[in-house]
Amino acid sequence: MPVISSKGKAMPESPIRKLAPFAEKAVKEGKHIFRLNIGQPDIKTPIEAMDAVRNHKLDVLAYSHSAGFKSFRKKLTGYYAKHDITISSDDILITTGGSEALIFTMGSITDPGDEIIVPEPFYANYYSFSTQSTVTVVPVISTIDNGFALPPVKEFEKLITPKTKAILICNPGNPTGYLYSREEIRQLAKLAIKHDLFLISDEVYREFVYGNSEHYSILQERALEDHAIVVDSVSKRYSMCGARIGCMVSKNKSVMETAMKFAQARLSPPTFAQIASEAALEAPESYYIETVAKYKIRRDTLVEGLRQIPGIKVAMPNGAFYCIAELPIKDADHFAKWLLDEFHVNNETLMLAPASGFYSSPNVGLNQVRIAYVLNRRDLKKSINILKLALEKYTDQKTIVVAEENITL
Repeated sequence: MPVISSKGKAMPESPIRKLAPFAEKAVKEGKHIFRLNIGQPDIKTPIEAMDAVRNHKLDVLAYSHSAGFKSFRKKLTGYYAKHDITISSDDILITTGGSEALIFTMGSITDPGDEIIVPEPFYANYYSFSTQSTVTVVPVISTIDNGFALPPVKEFEKLITPKTKAILICNPGNPTGYLYSREEIRQLAKLAIKHDLFLISDEVYREFVYGNSEHYSILQERALEDHAIVVDSVSKRYSMCGARIGCMVSKNKSVMETAMKFAQARLSPPTFAQIASEAALEAPESYYIETVAKYKIRRDTLVEGLRQIPGIKVAMPNGAFYCIAELPIKDADHFAKWLLDEFHVNNETLMLAPASGFYSSPNVGLNQVRIAYVLNRRDLKKSINILKLALEKYTDQKTIVVAEENITL
């Protein structure tokens, strides 16, 4: 029989999607699932984007330029200018989602066996993309005890080797919701310049910042121009996950010229999705304001509710729409399956993402889950109650099992 590649065998399962068979079974059994496992917003996509597709005048659905529509890239420079980021359309490469932007980035700056330092927990697909690119992820562990703040820069510096090509961050963070400060970005920028590394920043949640906090982009650091690469996407910003449109942004001409060869190999990003994404830039400022206000209410509802449940530890996220919760259990993976397979309250249950899949270090985050607060406030409150009751029953069952095992012994 033909043999599967070692790379294929090494590809990790998605901690977000691997529970899908259990969820499908639960739905067949008539259960309603509150899906807190995936960052799929319920906010409506801007009407400008939907109308642009409905009212198109195309006679032929043709290829676009490999870098994406010129008109779209020019409009994006205006969007970035509003965030104090000065770039040209030639500094932007439209990609099939932020995922492809990161794959192009890794392909452009690394060789097999090279290393990228990443604070963990991190977006699970970083590990998948690095596996595809035969790159080694070198983790720097952040902890829930200090809200997943950036580890000291000296911890990064200890890990730098001749194989190190880049530092990768997500700002604001998925799965933690941590927002890096201007000072933290500048510390990383100095380190990247000192060791001649790339600093890659996944900034797809740029708008989702709460309270008096502000997002600071690596592209605002002028001294970092040759080192900075930003990964971006319309998926969350405009609630357009299905459009699969993102972009790669850098002022480093060699990087962008190299990435363009990868872009040419996949021909072009999808035409209708670019039409929608370009039109989404016409959404009024009120769209962002209202959306962020909704997520802040949801964040506060979720965190306040979780903190009322005995044994749960949760850090307050200042950005994105995720948080990591540490549960009073040993195996979040087993608990997440049990929720779908065996537990319900009035035929309603939860789908969570076990957080161990957001770490590359072994045996870390085993009792943690990532929760996406993408549901309305009413559903979040019901979800919190279900989680409380589930933990009570799950803990009781474990206690009984342990007692029975001790009797047997």
